[in-house]
This record gives sequence, structure tokens and C-alpha cells, in this order.
Amino acid sequence: MNWDKAVYNSWSGNISNRAAKEELGRRIAAQVQDGQVIGVGSGSTSAIAIQAIADRVRTEGLRVSAICTSAEVALACAAFDLPVASLLQRRPDWAFDGADEVDPDKNLIKGRGGAMFLEKVVMQASPKNFILVDRSKMVARLGEKFAIPVEVLPVAMRMVERELGLLGATEIVLRIAVKKDGPVITENGNFIFDVRFPEIGKTMERDIKAITGVIESGLFIGRDVEVLVAG
Repeated sequence: MNWDKAVYNSWSGNISNRAAKEELGRRIAAQVQDGQVIGVGSGSTSAIAIQAIADRVRTEGLRVSAICTSAEVALACAAFDLPVASLLQRRPDWAFDGADEVDPDKNLIKGRGGAMFLEKVVMQASPKNFILVDRSKMVARLGEKFAIPVEVLPVAMRMVERELGLLGATEIVLRIAVKKDGPVITENGNFIFDVRFPEIGKTMERDIKAITGVIESGLFIGRDVEVLVAG
């Protein structure tokens, strides 16, 4: 027996460049084949793509399941009746996600939505990954528009702050929630620092991850991804 109505039925915020993102949603939905398991990233572009995929599943009778990178994505899949699979049981045939910045070498900053840990896990598990962005996300260098999100174990935050400073961080800001008091809490129960550096080198992702107390960063450097740009 199915529930009558899903509580979650739309993206929670305003969607910028909606027409461009709808174009990307249709392009990614066209990749879907019957029987596939698809890794689904977080964010507004992914939310639109989920709906486009659900439209194909409904009209064509496709059997598709999603491996979700956040509760937000799982709720969106539930709202559109897309079955959800576990990474413990299934491996994605391919995956898609958005990005906050993409440089000319297809290096990424992700994590403005706070889900970079599972996004990185799903990307690593998937043999093929699409990154869906509009032209506003293309930058000449990483860090041009956004800080690097760093997920931090709460008890280690002061130590991590010190170590990030030793790496050359010029700004370290604890991300504060909008509709709750205090910091943003990730789905893993951790805090997020938004960190700026004067330069982001090729080893920066590894250097940040090497700090004890860091769970993950939003840097995705040297990944084999196909970037789809709308417009």
C-alpha cells in the first residue's frame, strides 16, 4: 500500500536559471535505460533532473532505482515514486550531480548544500559521472566565487581550524543555519567550515583530508567527469 501524498514535493528554495536547468534535466533523463541504478546528487539541478527522469519512468514503464546522496534527494525520489537503492547492495551504472564551481580542467567545488561526503562516495563508486551546471558555475580558477566546504567532527573543530590556518587558509567560517539556532549540522552529525585560500593547488584536496578531524572537503580534483553545460 502506498502513502496518499508525499510531504516533500518541491525544491525548498528559489531555483536560479530554471530554464537552463530544465534543459539539463531533459538531457540527463535521456541517458536513462531500463534496469539501471543511477547515483543522484543533491541540489536544485538534481531536483529538476529527478522529475525529468520520473516522467520517463512513468510514461515508458522503465525500471530504474536511485542511490541518493542526501535525505533531500531521497525525499525528492519518494515524491516522484522513484525507487531508492542502497550502496551496500547496488553499484551505480552512472551518476549525476551539480557543482558550485567548475574550472577549465573540470576540477570542482561542491558542498554548498552540505552533502559533499556522500556525493564523493557515490562518485567514487560510479564508473561514469555527469556534472550538470549552467554557465554561471564555470570559473577560471577554483575559489573564484565560493569557499571550500569542509565537514568537521565537532569535537575536533578547534584543532582543525588551527591546521587549516597552517595550510594557509585566509578565512575560516563556521556555517550557521538559517532556520535553526547554531551551526548547520550535516547528515553525519558534523559541522561545516567554509574555507578560503589564496590559491588552491593540486594537492589541496589531499592536504585538507589528511587533517585529523576532517571528514571530507568539497574539493573534487582530478576526477574523471563529463561536464554538461546548459545554454
